[in-house]
Amino acid sequence: MGLRETKKQRTRTAIADAALPLFLDRGFDQVTVAEVARHANVSTNTVFNYFATKEDLFFDRQAEVEEHLATVVRERPPGTCPVAAIRDDLRAALEDDRIPGDAAFFRTVEASPALRAREREIAERAESALASALPPSPDAPFLAAALAATHRAAHRELRRHLLAGRPPRPADLATTAAAAFDRICRCPQHP
Repeated sequence: MGLRETKKQRTRTAIADAALPLFLDRGFDQVTVAEVARHANVSTNTVFNYFATKEDLFFDRQAEVEEHLATVVRERPPGTCPVAAIRDDLRAALEDDRIPGDAAFFRTVEASPALRAREREIAERAESALASALPPSPDAPFLAAALAATHRAAHRELRRHLLAGRPPRPADLATTAAAAFDRICRCPQHP
C-alpha cells in the first residue's frame, strides 16, 4: 500500500474510532455526522468522503463482514466441505474470542431501527457473496441461505447472552454451533 492509501486508511480509521464512543455513549440516532466530524477534527464533507452514510460509519467493517463467509469457502483446503470450513472457522472464532462486538455495541444496534435494517442488509449481502463462492449448482443459493442463517444464529445467541449479562462460555457456544452445522453437513465432499 502506498503512502497516500496508508494516509487515507488512517483517516478513515480515525473517523470511525472517533464516532464509535459517541454512538455507544449517546445512541446512534442521537449523534449527528457533524458531531462526529468535530470529534474527529475533520469536516462533515470529509466524513462523507469516507462513509456514504452514517450507518456505514457505525458498521465501518461491513465489507469485511460481508465477504467473510465467502472468503472462508474460497480459501478452504482442497476436499473440505464448505459447511465444515464455515463450521470450523466459527468454532475457532468463538473459542479464540474473535467475534467482534460487546454488550454496548449490541445495545446500540438493538436501540436503532436504522442499524437493525443495515444489519439485515449486511447479512443479505454476505449470503449472496457466499452463494457465489460455493461450487456452482442449482442448490447453491439454498445451501448459502442455510449456512448464513446458522452462522447468524450463533452470533444472535452470543448477542442474547451478552445483552442479558450472562456471557456464554465460548466453548459451549462453539460446540452447539458446530452441532448445528454438522446437521447441515451431511453432504458429499465438494471439490
